[in-house]
Amino acid sequence: MSRLNFMLLMAVLASALYLVSVQYESRRLFADIDKALNEERRLEAERERLLVERRAQARPFRVEQLAKERLHMRPASPAITVYVSEPGAEGAR
Repeated sequence: MSRLNFMLLMAVLASALYLVSVQYESRRLFADIDKALNEERRLEAERERLLVERRAQARPFRVEQLAKERLHMRPASPAITVYVSEPGAEGAR
């Protein structure tokens, strides 16, 4: 009888240790999921911020202003238009 009691005690201890390890693993996984969700929220907020910044950078007025200031460009007009043609292209027609 004592041998049966000892085996049952070992089985109960083994199942208790397994239960503790499973609970620990589930808590660790839940914490990982929570961290991943927080990271997702942070990345989504940064994505939204970057989309707003991209829209602001691509405004036509800003692009025109940068073209004038940094690239020294000016609007095209017939007075400053230069037409380039390929040599010999007129005779081929």
